[in-house]
Amino acid sequence: MNRSPVYSGVRISGCWALGPEGSNSSAESLDRLLPAVGSTRSPRKRTTSQCKSEPPLLRTSKRTIYTAGRPPWYNEHGAQSKEAFVIGLGGGSASGKTTVARMIIEALDVPWVVLLSMDSFYKVLTKEQQQQASSNDFNFDHPDAFDFDLIISTLKKLKQGKSVKIPIYDFTTHSRKKEWKTLYGANVIIFEGIMAFADKELLKLLDMKIFVDTDSDIRLVRRLRRDIGERGRDIEGVIKQYNKFVKPAFDQYIQPTMRLADIVVPRGSGNTVAIDLIVQHVHSQLEERKLRWDMAALASAHQCHPLPKTLSVLKNTPQVKGMHTIIRDKETSRDEFIFYSKRLMRLLIEHALSFLPFQTCTVQTPQGQDYEGRNYSGKQITGVSILRAGETMEPALRAVCKDVRIGTILIQTNRYTGEPELHYLRLPKDISEDHVILMDCTVSTGAAAMMAVRVLLDHDVPEDKIFLLSLLMAEMGVHSVAYAFPQVKIITTAVDKKVNDLFRIIPGIGNFGDRYFGTDAPPDWSDEEDLLDS
Repeated sequence: MNRSPVYSGVRISGCWALGPEGSNSSAESLDRLLPAVGSTRSPRKRTTSQCKSEPPLLRTSKRTIYTAGRPPWYNEHGAQSKEAFVIGLGGGSASGKTTVARMIIEALDVPWVVLLSMDSFYKVLTKEQQQQASSNDFNFDHPDAFDFDLIISTLKKLKQGKSVKIPIYDFTTHSRKKEWKTLYGANVIIFEGIMAFADKELLKLLDMKIFVDTDSDIRLVRRLRRDIGERGRDIEGVIKQYNKFVKPAFDQYIQPTMRLADIVVPRGSGNTVAIDLIVQHVHSQLEERKLRWDMAALASAHQCHPLPKTLSVLKNTPQVKGMHTIIRDKETSRDEFIFYSKRLMRLLIEHALSFLPFQTCTVQTPQGQDYEGRNYSGKQITGVSILRAGETMEPALRAVCKDVRIGTILIQTNRYTGEPELHYLRLPKDISEDHVILMDCTVSTGAAAMMAVRVLLDHDVPEDKIFLLSLLMAEMGVHSVAYAFPQVKIITTAVDKKVNDLFRIIPGIGNFGDRYFGTDAPPDWSDEEDLLDS
């Protein structure tokens, strides 16, 4: 990474800050920091630190931070967002790396952070190795114990903003579970582990390298407390493993990588000055990268352009025009609003189904005659609603598609940054093989729709199998979605030309969710859950 020095290699208030020159030269002088994979050296053995599954969110004194990341999406030019800022956090076992990582996350106070643990990437053991592990005779501290290829490919995808599958390692059985967890890209990725700096290719992905330097006696005490208190082991066994496996591995593989760090943090989580310096630097990097949603730029990006060919608007018959008149009228009662909205939804979904792939087939009638007809040639249809207003379209979809599967996505905007955030996600398994009908009642800026499409793409749904359905859209939202995703089919009952300063559609339909559900929105709350479901 090319960057100007943040610190000049002096010790600042208990924090060693090593200059970029020393870090780069060290990395370039080593062809590979680890021993060759086929090394004849027999692996050392120990019992590993237990990796606890990370919760999807971290509650701090200031806010709730969603540590599962956020699905990335395209900017107003149709280009992908800039790469995330990746922090590598290395240090010995029980040095306090995870605690330091959580302190950094809380102090950063940015919407989307991923905390990725190296403990998730232990290799799948053979039957013989599992027997060794069960008797505490397999070395989990040796570099060969980690699947570096999977680590590197996973981190590359995360940095590019793609979703990834993370293995879940079961330390009781010393094997990977069948279930894998999904992580999305984020503004900041913190990768922590004892071998975080132990591979040259991995080092290239780290924008900032931090080494947590904790006294060996403290690390031993922590291991004793953890292994005896949490794992039911005896003190003799813990000390034996530490002396035989953990300490030699630290001296041979971990401590030498300290020279590659940009910042060395003595005393770990007790060094608040060092953590403050780290947070300041990360904030400056994020500001340079401008990892923010620019709604104003999106609003003006496609003015005066013709509507895209991927847009299909339901024919404006007198019946459709009449129903629009009723639901747009502010004096319409809630019962009538619901009734005519449902009628429009049914017509919209029937219209959308005509764009699904069909193939010719021949059936026999009850009279014994052949009839040449058509049937759906895809595997399955899945509906995905953008909560909350999008779920009002689910009954209409179920009424015309037998056994349709339903998924839901909740996206809201951060009122301080204007950035869309994913708060909830539930998608059916194997959705990548389906045609997906993405439902949202109104689309103004296209922000929520774009983010939802990115969720589907990150789950391997082909772009040309996504149908975005909405009762009402603004031209701005149509252009934004179509520019970023030219193969997504956009289907609506009407397109209005303008949005106001609050990004509400003009003349519009009002807050669809509030009118449908009979709720009153706060003054600063716009249609479809903040500014996004609009």
